[in-house]
Formats: sequence, structure tokens, C-alpha cells
Amino acid sequence: MRAPQGGSDRPTLAVVALVFNAMVWGISWWPLREVQAHGLHPLWSTVLIYLLATLSVLAYRPQAWRGLLEHPGLLLLLLASGLTNVSFNWAVTVGDVVRVVLLFYLMPAWSVLIAWLLLDEKPSTGSLLRLLLALAGVVIVLKSPTSNRPVPTSLPDWMALLGGLFFALTNVLLRKHGQTPGESRMLAMFGGGAIIASIAAWAGMSAQVVPEPVFALAGIPAALGLCMAFLAGNMALQYGAARLAASTTALIMLTEILFASVSSAWLGAAEFSTRTLTGGALIVLAALLAALAPEAPAKTPAS
Repeated sequence: MRAPQGGSDRPTLAVVALVFNAMVWGISWWPLREVQAHGLHPLWSTVLIYLLATLSVLAYRPQAWRGLLEHPGLLLLLLASGLTNVSFNWAVTVGDVVRVVLLFYLMPAWSVLIAWLLLDEKPSTGSLLRLLLALAGVVIVLKSPTSNRPVPTSLPDWMALLGGLFFALTNVLLRKHGQTPGESRMLAMFGGGAIIASIAAWAGMSAQVVPEPVFALAGIPAALGLCMAFLAGNMALQYGAARLAASTTALIMLTEILFASVSSAWLGAAEFSTRTLTGGALIVLAALLAALAPEAPAKTPAS
């Protein structure tokens, strides 16, 4: 959802809401790992979370599904959103938390290319320079002393990069289909998480990569808490993004990296090597410059 450019009568509350959403995503790795420790793979956790969210949307706005039929373009949003959640939740549960979040935040760079392709928004010189800056950071993060090439060497690396790509696609599609009913867009995003995660979980189980969902009762509080946190975080995002400029929203979203870094350092779930810190600084700088850059007027998509 593209935020309006005007001010807000309650900007402080909007900022707090966005910071809360960033906190939820920044520390989501911990409850996801707790739930996994009780027998539920992150893909099955994603199914549970987004199935509950989908049912909540349908209970509040039963007519939301009609928008999916009237606007077939939202089906691509469903796919992109689902792949985003599957990739990020899996990666952040099994990988180095800070490394995953940094690679995921290549998202602003992907947005430049996707908006060029789908919205015909030709990138400016500044956006191309930010793209190169972010890519340089990724090269540094991925360059391992044991590898001659800066390429992903693990499943979490691939999932993090793909998650950022699909998240960028999700954001561009939200702009492209910004005139569709809000509840239908929300249903597409939540439904995508439930459907795509279900498909991935069943496929992974068939390939013996994902274990069967054998869930211990002791893990129920963590699972329910995670569901409630994601629902509250999404509501906070909807509130904050609707009341602040898009550039301000993007800037505040970067606090997710701070929450992820602090929580993972505290609980020993990340490796803070010089390479990761240097490359991460370039990625964050590119995202920061993108958030602070003046926004060009969005083109009205052709009907």
C-alpha cells in the first residue's frame, strides 16, 4: 500500500506503529525457532500463521474474496507475498539471523529493476548508483574465504535473496494494483502465505526435506503468540503506512535490522564478522539513501 504524501494528525502514533511492526519481524526468528524446537517446521508455522490471518480477514470482510475474482492481477500478488513469507521465515529460522536480514534487505535494489519492468519507471542515475552500492555490499557479504566467487553457499542465503526479490515484487504489485479494495489485497497477501507455504511444506515433506508436522503441546503458547504478533504487526503496518509518507515508512522499516541484530547478538544466533559488517553497512546505506531519495510521481497503470 502506497502511503499518502500528506502529513498526519497523529504522526507519533503512526511512527510507533511502524516501529512495532519492524520489531515483530526483527525478532520473529526467535519464536519461529521455538516453535520448530517443538516439532513444527517453519513452513508449517507459516501455514498456521497465515491460515489464521486469512480466516480473520474473511470473518471481518466476508466479501473480500470477490475482489480476487474481479481483479485477477491480485493473484500474482498472492503468489509474490506467499513466496516472500516462505523464503524469509525458512531462512531466518535455520540461518545466521543478521546475514539473512541483510541479504533480504537487498529489496530496495530489486525494486528498481522490477518497477522498471512492470511500471515502466525508468531508473534515475541515483537509483542505479544505489543499486550498484547494494550489490557491492552483497558481494562482500557472500565472499567467503573458502570460495573464489561471491555466490550463495547455503539454503538460507538463497532463501534470503529470493525473499527480498519477492518482497520487492510484492511492493511493486501493491502500487500497480493500488486502486483495488484494501481487504482484497490483504486477503491476497495472507492467503498467499497460507497457500504457498502449504504447497512448499507438502512438496518438502514428499522430498523428505521437511518433517511431518508433529507438534508438542508445550509449543502451543509460542505458536499462538507468534500468530497474534504477526496479526498485530500487520495491523500496525496498515495504520502507520496509511498516515506517513512512503519514504518515511521505508526509513522506519530499516529498524528491523537493528532489532534482528540486537536480539540475535543477545541470544547468540548471528556471526558478526568484519565481512558481514562491512557488506551490511553498504546494503543498509543503499536502502537508507533509497528511503531518503525524493519520490517520483507514480505512473497510472494502463487498464
